[in-house]
Amino acid sequence: MTRASATLEEIILRPWSRGDVPVKQGKGNHPGGSEGLADQPASPGGLHLILFCALSGYNQGVKLDSALLVVVHGRRTPIGRSKRGGFKDTTPDELLSAVMTAILQDLNLPPEALGDICMGNVLQPGAGALTVRIAQFLSGIPETVPCSAVNRQCSSGLQALINIAGGIRNGAYDIGLACGVESMSLRTADNPGDISSRTMENSKARDCLTPMGITSENVAEKFGISRKKQDAFALASQQKAARAQQLGLFRAEIVPVTTTVVDDKGNQRTITVSQDEGIRPSTTLEGLAKLKPSFKANGSTTPGNASQVSDGAAAVLLAKRSKAEQLGLPVLGVLKSFAVVGVPPDIMGIGPAYAIPVALEKAGLTLNDIDIYEINEAFASQAVYCIEKLGIPLEKVNPLGGAIALGHPLGCTGTRQVVTLLNELKRRGKRAYGVVSMCMGTGMGAAAVFEYPGN
Repeated sequence: MTRASATLEEIILRPWSRGDVPVKQGKGNHPGGSEGLADQPASPGGLHLILFCALSGYNQGVKLDSALLVVVHGRRTPIGRSKRGGFKDTTPDELLSAVMTAILQDLNLPPEALGDICMGNVLQPGAGALTVRIAQFLSGIPETVPCSAVNRQCSSGLQALINIAGGIRNGAYDIGLACGVESMSLRTADNPGDISSRTMENSKARDCLTPMGITSENVAEKFGISRKKQDAFALASQQKAARAQQLGLFRAEIVPVTTTVVDDKGNQRTITVSQDEGIRPSTTLEGLAKLKPSFKANGSTTPGNASQVSDGAAAVLLAKRSKAEQLGLPVLGVLKSFAVVGVPPDIMGIGPAYAIPVALEKAGLTLNDIDIYEINEAFASQAVYCIEKLGIPLEKVNPLGGAIALGHPLGCTGTRQVVTLLNELKRRGKRAYGVVSMCMGTGMGAAAVFEYPGN
């Protein structure tokens, strides 16, 4: 039996159980019904998309060959404050070029050695297909190296990594570059595009148009996540990020970027952005409590307990283990597994609570085996829900702060989380496991498990 058919057989024969992909299974399984989605087993109907992805050479909820695939290196830009920060006038191709160039220079890697490039992006036309091609040329990467772009909402940067991993695993190439970028200064998410007039007649389709802030309020109300809990979580994120910045814990991952900013009078000046701009060391619970709800009267989601709108880029180099050894490249980590699941669009923030168990099962690990969880803080409401639902100790979650403090440049975040996770595991120096996870607009969750092999 071939490897591909064995993988497919594993998917087909594997029993479905609690914690698997949540699929609507009659009235009782709807989160609005008497029995919540969180308490229902998955349906075998969830096989359809997984089978398609397996057959197309892409693994959704499938264990990866950890002996084959390694993460070599990762860098990111500082994260800038959208429309007010150092990158407000910087195009995404320039942000991307900064990290692409840094990866190649750090490793002294000939750019023609790359087999493929994949970039995650949300707001640029065509998921940034033009952006990534221009960025590679600005980075000195020759035209013979192909590229692509992918949009899986807030998981786009992680999806780019998984796409490159899939290419390596199926033998298309031995080394590839995964990236993520977003300029939320230059593009906004206010245009849903061309959608059917029947959208409003279908409740699930209609829910895909729910504003993200309202999905946060829905999670808080449905699962009883209080404003006090949300503010406390936000404060912790700011405090952890401020401490990490003060101690220089981000220096190994950040690429300082020299760029141009334009003032209100049109005057230009050159600056170098070298650290994250959204961290607020002076944050207090009292200050957070004074902030008014942003999305709903008497709501609990505020500017202080939601992720920041931001600009930034990140890149990760992956390789076949034998290729890395041949080129004398380091091993920063090993990709153990990946999972992506669907959840109700109107409470999309619960996604990590369902994706993480699936990814852990595929990696042959338990929740307790994981040393660090990098869970994207889209909103404190959904982050708190996921942490409590899974019973994850708070000290294991985002030890250097998360998107509430650092910011959330949509297409960049998944790649940025991988860079931060693996650099922190490396700093700790011992063999360890980490998880990267996030929710996604329109109702999804993704998670990937990584191993740091130790110094």
